[in-house]
Amino acid sequence: MTDRWATFDVYGTLIDWELGIAQAMDEVWPETDEPRLEHLLERFHEVEPEIEQDSAAPYRDVLRDALARLAEEENLAVPVGMEFALADSLPSWPAFDEVPAALQELHARGWKIGLLSNTDPDLLAASVQQLGIRPDIMITAAEAGSYKPSHGHWKTFYERTGADRHHHHHVHVAQSAFHDLAACAEMGITAVWINRLSEVTNLPRAAELDGLSDLPATLDEIAPLEG
Repeated sequence: MTDRWATFDVYGTLIDWELGIAQAMDEVWPETDEPRLEHLLERFHEVEPEIEQDSAAPYRDVLRDALARLAEEENLAVPVGMEFALADSLPSWPAFDEVPAALQELHARGWKIGLLSNTDPDLLAASVQQLGIRPDIMITAAEAGSYKPSHGHWKTFYERTGADRHHHHHVHVAQSAFHDLAACAEMGITAVWINRLSEVTNLPRAAELDGLSDLPATLDEIAPLEG
């Protein structure tokens, strides 16, 4: 029987990185009011991919550089000793409430679970403690040699697992249209969009959900168990 694989983007899909980053920024710049904090968070999501592009630097450094660029643009200063505040806070970023039960249900239904993340191995290992399952494979930017939306994560995943990307035996589940849906469209990979932020995209997806609660049933519809 062919294995059924569900791979996941982690931050934004499984882990509430909006909350984690906002709390870290609030510690770096405690005088910042809520509207300014929201603006900083929005701008962070634009700066971070620019720094990742064509980079092979550790994600810890990407987060440091994104914070520094944000500070420079916004006429703020990063206090001495807080340059790595985002990376240092990452292990405490929580999973979304429904995530552990949904992932456990997927394993119970026979799905193998992979994590394809733009972070560093040690940071991802810390976040896995929040998920309630042991993934079957984890691929970070270190193994992929690039950051998504480059194709390295998926190429490494196929090399290591021999997963069948056809007949929907592999489905990638992600929140980011930029980092994940676009790459899946380019590679012909079936995707499910976890649209937590009520965004809009024309990129193809087999299903669109606002969280993971209905994901096990949705994936079983996309790729019924053979038998």
